[in-house]
Amino acid sequence: MALRMLIAAGCVLSSPALAQETDPDPDAGGGGVEGRWAGSVVLPTGELPFAVTFERDDGVLSATMDIPAQSALGLPLTAVSHVAGRVHFELDAPVGIAVWDGALSGDTIEGEFTQGVVTSAFSVSRADLPEAEAEEPAPYRAEEVSFENGDVHLAGTLTLPEGTGPFPGVVLITGSGAQDRDEVVAGFAVFRLLSDHLTRQGVAVLRYDDRGVGGSTGNVSSSTTSDFAGDALAGLARLSEHPDVDPARVGFVGHSEGAVVASLAASRSEAVRFAVLLAGSTLPGTEILYAQSAAIQRVSGVPEDRIEWNTDFQRRLFAALEAGEGLEAYREELGAAIREGIEALSEAQRAPISDLDSYVETQVAQQIDGLESPWYRYFLTYDPAEGLRGTRVPVLALFGGLDLQVVVDQNRGPLEEALAGNQDVTVEVLPRANHLFQAATTGSPAEYALLEKRFVDGFLATISDWILARFGS
Repeated sequence: MALRMLIAAGCVLSSPALAQETDPDPDAGGGGVEGRWAGSVVLPTGELPFAVTFERDDGVLSATMDIPAQSALGLPLTAVSHVAGRVHFELDAPVGIAVWDGALSGDTIEGEFTQGVVTSAFSVSRADLPEAEAEEPAPYRAEEVSFENGDVHLAGTLTLPEGTGPFPGVVLITGSGAQDRDEVVAGFAVFRLLSDHLTRQGVAVLRYDDRGVGGSTGNVSSSTTSDFAGDALAGLARLSEHPDVDPARVGFVGHSEGAVVASLAASRSEAVRFAVLLAGSTLPGTEILYAQSAAIQRVSGVPEDRIEWNTDFQRRLFAALEAGEGLEAYREELGAAIREGIEALSEAQRAPISDLDSYVETQVAQQIDGLESPWYRYFLTYDPAEGLRGTRVPVLALFGGLDLQVVVDQNRGPLEEALAGNQDVTVEVLPRANHLFQAATTGSPAEYALLEKRFVDGFLATISDWILARFGS
């Protein structure tokens, strides 16, 4: 589930066309820059975690960025360079070009971030994937595949176990926002690790790029959860037609919004034989956001009266959206709320903002645009219990005890109630896990980039053991 706070810290950035620049001095100033770097930029309302991945092809340096708190993954960067120890990259956005310019020293890049009226500091450190994840060659086959859902073309990777099939198979379904097939969040390749484990255990795995990402066409924000269910079923059909996959033993593994998609798709097709739901919400989006926003604000030290005000304001905005109204009437109040929050900050926190009026205006515009998108309107009103009640196949549902985006105490009960008529349901809570099923301290999304890039103990085995117990050979 995307982190979609109404009073956001930072700017929502878009995905411009990829531009690349030659890096004439790749090894100056502390070594090459290739690889993944994770850290944060200091914004007026706090730190915003992000990650940058640099790649080189025939001497040309390129880079992409992930901003998990804004559900922005794989954003192509422009003006990418590493010259004489200086690292530079930019991201074009509706609110103005965001520029990072810093110095590389050992395993750290530190420098200045500028976007519009905001100028501040940023720092990133190497966050390359664990060696075990990058082992070559992998002990299984990998095939590039594609499939269609209407006029949308979707591209992905199918991994097939060693040995003689046919094998059971799964389609992995990502969470909200534009995600690539590896579902990389804050430097953590969630689906690449999950796919690797399941394939090694004898399960064929299809993972694919979301609409508008990588090799896929379409657009996420102008689509809905229902559209994504169609994508998932098209992927399942593509998986099932492979000669090494048994169509009688195929199902979904969905994470976050992907879990909602999985149950909705399962309720629509008898081709789905099982569903694994990871950190899936079970209530309409309005209720999820009230709890999510409050939990994250609370762990961040926001006063209770401010949390209550924000929840009340959310309720009024969502009511307007559900009634089919626009949000222009709330522009002034939203601006006042953002301004009030900024003015309550310390002088040091306000220092990056050179023009408060322009900053507030930009924040208001990005909030309204996001809230009025087709995806958001559908998300607010769709009740996942609808898909769960229609899911009659075996279900494994896992929650993180420290998940602040899909709070277990809010979602477990409704899930079990909706699945009460299903004869094969397993629900487990991993106490130390966050929304990505990492071992966490507080569960805050601000921690994601700082935690070890591995799953909490028992997570992977729980999934593969459950699948193989029912659908293994």
